[in-house]
Amino acid sequence: MNIPLTPIRLLRYARGQFPSRTAVVCGNDRFTYEQLAARVSRLADALRAMGVQKGDRVAFLSLNCHRFLEAYYAVPEVGAIFVPINTRLVPSEFTYILNDAGAKVLFFEESFFETVEAFHAGVPSIQKFVQLDGTPRQNEWLLPENYEKLLESAKPYNADLLEVDENSVAEMFYTSGTTAKPKGVMLTHRNVYLHAVNYCLTLNPGKLIVHLHTIPLFHVNGWGTVHYSYLGAVHVMIPRFRPSEVFRLIEQERVTSINLVPTMAAQLIKAPDRAEYDLKSLERIRVGGSPPSPTLIREVEQFLGGNCFCAYGLTEASPSLTMSLIKHDTGWNAETRLEKQAMTGFPIPGAEVRVVDAEGNDIPRDGSTVGQIIARSDGVMAGYWNQPEASAKAIHDGWLYTGDMAVIDKDGYLLIVDRMSDFIISGGENISSLELENILLSHPSVLEAAVIPVPDEKWGEVPKALIVLKLDSSATEEEMIDFCRFRLARFKVPRSVEFLPNLPKTGTGKVLKKDLRAKYAQANK
Repeated sequence: MNIPLTPIRLLRYARGQFPSRTAVVCGNDRFTYEQLAARVSRLADALRAMGVQKGDRVAFLSLNCHRFLEAYYAVPEVGAIFVPINTRLVPSEFTYILNDAGAKVLFFEESFFETVEAFHAGVPSIQKFVQLDGTPRQNEWLLPENYEKLLESAKPYNADLLEVDENSVAEMFYTSGTTAKPKGVMLTHRNVYLHAVNYCLTLNPGKLIVHLHTIPLFHVNGWGTVHYSYLGAVHVMIPRFRPSEVFRLIEQERVTSINLVPTMAAQLIKAPDRAEYDLKSLERIRVGGSPPSPTLIREVEQFLGGNCFCAYGLTEASPSLTMSLIKHDTGWNAETRLEKQAMTGFPIPGAEVRVVDAEGNDIPRDGSTVGQIIARSDGVMAGYWNQPEASAKAIHDGWLYTGDMAVIDKDGYLLIVDRMSDFIISGGENISSLELENILLSHPSVLEAAVIPVPDEKWGEVPKALIVLKLDSSATEEEMIDFCRFRLARFKVPRSVEFLPNLPKTGTGKVLKKDLRAKYAQANK
């Protein structure tokens, strides 16, 4: 018997096995799995009543909330494609993504009303604009009923699982556009379901997971956890990342699991009120987005508690590929353990990961030879939306070419050293911007660092460091260059250093190096 592999099954399983368990905590709202599943089925009916059909794209513009979680299950229930949107974009970027997706319906929070009003006329494919919360304004382009009113008038709808095409697209996420225009990543029902199963198998939880969604649900490190429902997990929502609120919710809800990007981890460690809260419930802290240093892993475990380790993935892989969990019976000492947990890790079940040279040959496991990470897994995308050439460039010979450059050690642990696009080639030598940034971040005065190439008449290009200092800290250009000189080969040392009040970032917290490269390339002309 073959039952289609679809994320719809994940919530149905949770409803059957954990009906009275709390499924989601969102402000003053609490829903059991029975209540969550009932809301999802009514949302599915409401979508059908709005004319949403199989293959239609349904977009969502919202901060983290229970409605966002409901949409992850309800949209695939009707065979449509769920398109979460980065809330931190500007109107022109919203317009591009929604037009590219050909979205039919857009759900949005009341706080984004002015933003939606600014771009709605430029997205003719959208037939229904639905406000999630508050009272909708009387407006010809806006549905008069909000989300809750739609659910009140809807009836339960549950699709026949045997009629689901597991190879049809269930979700579509747009890349951050750090190097080019955003691309729609198509993830099928099969991709999403098997990724969820493999991810849950990796964690092998021995008890209830209470996960605090510290990262936006439109973000690769956020939506990878929405299917913890399969394990009967408690989803605790936080609309915006604020250290004090994170601490409060950890203590109040006895949170066991959080995902962070390095900048979030640093903020929590340095928060002045951290010691005022009981964080003993924390068991797992996964750090992703960019490789953390062993120092950061150590500080997270020291000041927040729990087991902290790195996780790696990308939108194109649903998203997880590796985790730096510690393998059984290693006999490693504490320092080696921290070093391993700060690495990119080894493949999760269902994923095959290789590091290859320019000819496609596996590099030696010596911890120093650099190659590109390629992968194949149950979660690798069907391709980019309406971009066959880009899809063929990313996936060929049966492998996804990630563009991430890494080394692999004798124990099979990968360590990303840079993005292919961020390598600096100076006088024929390859320089990892990531290696340089990690050195700079080890300086006690440095809060954030980005290293980019700038033009140089003699060497072609040389590294330039852009640094944000910690509050009430000081440093000079000469001091930072000397700091690097004692820790790096001479050709890797930054030729110049500039101090900035902040670094430009995407809505998901990644440093916009393409903007920095463009700015300083122009300045050096």
